[in-house]
Amino acid sequence: SIKMDLLHSNGVLIIQHLQRDYRAYQDFLNFMSHVGDPRNIFSIYFPLWFQLNQVVGTKMIWVAVIGDWFNLIFKWILFGHRPYWWVQETMIYPNQSSPCLEQFPITCETGPGSPSGHAMGSSCVWYVMVTAALSYTVRWKDKLAVTLHRLTWSFLWSIFWIIQISVCISRVFIATHFPHQVILGVFAGILVAEAFEHTPAIQTASLRMYIKTNLFLFIFALGFYLSLKLLDIDLLWSVPKAKKWCANPDWINIDTTPFAGLVRNLGALFGLGLGINSEMFVTSCKGKNSCKLSFRILCIAASLATLQLYNFIKIPTHTEYLFYILSFCKSAAMPLTVVALVPYCVHSLMKTTEKKLN
Repeated sequence: SIKMDLLHSNGVLIIQHLQRDYRAYQDFLNFMSHVGDPRNIFSIYFPLWFQLNQVVGTKMIWVAVIGDWFNLIFKWILFGHRPYWWVQETMIYPNQSSPCLEQFPITCETGPGSPSGHAMGSSCVWYVMVTAALSYTVRWKDKLAVTLHRLTWSFLWSIFWIIQISVCISRVFIATHFPHQVILGVFAGILVAEAFEHTPAIQTASLRMYIKTNLFLFIFALGFYLSLKLLDIDLLWSVPKAKKWCANPDWINIDTTPFAGLVRNLGALFGLGLGINSEMFVTSCKGKNSCKLSFRILCIAASLATLQLYNFIKIPTHTEYLFYILSFCKSAAMPLTVVALVPYCVHSLMKTTEKKLN
């Protein structure tokens, strides 16, 4: 439509302005794009928060998974183009003089562009973290404490918006998203996170409930995809566009395809359910050592170190279905490691040490 073309062309002008005038901040903006990567939720934010507060850690995974699932459905409904391929195919520029947008190794996302998954994932998980931190100070009653709470509130929400704006600018700078796509992503993420502020049932969910949720999310997404395919609507239309217009074929990554993200998130949710409902979790995280600060610090350090080792596991990409299966297993192993395996090992180590001292 004419209105959408006008929105896109104005977005291209903003991208050109950023790439021209903010060149000195390129490294910082690329870094902020990595900060907004939804995969950091499982490898960094979740291990930290789960050992400090299991309620917040559990909520974080649910928010991240459901938020990314909604992001996938919205992407399939909205059919949002990405700037780096839109400028090559649009007919609104005279004499075929399309603007030149610089690309980077993290530019060539293969899924549709609206809403931004990075912006949505970043806003929803940081919303959970900020509200969780403020929940500790809101209980303070005396005058000095109330003043401190207000200062903390202002500081944390300022940090929240600085991070979200930085992530949004970074995604626009690398020509992966138009400005309206990142704005939509931020507010969609906040809505998902706020919805889970009023969903306490996830804290007591059984393994059966986790499996049912996984099946529903997968069947709905697959059914939606197949139904539209029967109507001759290809929801993977963005993948060939990305391969065609990406400046470097090596920058195309199967890990950015719509189904790769779905499988990764379903694996993480299943791994969380398996861990929380395991005997190892009950023995370690519900035992007497769970209240000790030393136990939690050791669990955080061991979890972060162990999860970094998963980065060295490279999943083969030559067979797409094998990639999805192995990606699901790898994603399930990460929260299972944080929730059950690492705490159980730390608990056993502390128990052995205590026996030797006695």
